[in-house]
Amino acid sequence: MKSVWRKSSKDKSIAGVCGGIAEYFGISSFAVRLIFILLPGANILLYLILVNTMADSPPSLY
Repeated sequence: MKSVWRKSSKDKSIAGVCGGIAEYFGISSFAVRLIFILLPGANILLYLILVNTMADSPPSLY
């Protein structure tokens, strides 16, 4: 089974998109957020698309 990008349930500022991408790639969520801020062009549009298309992570007991 191939892993998919999921929104983070524990590392989120707005919707968990950057935290989920960071967990997938094993990097800092701060770095992903910084990339989104500095990304020229349609960063807000890309973020909105990811918010609506990325699956939620399963609920955790922790």
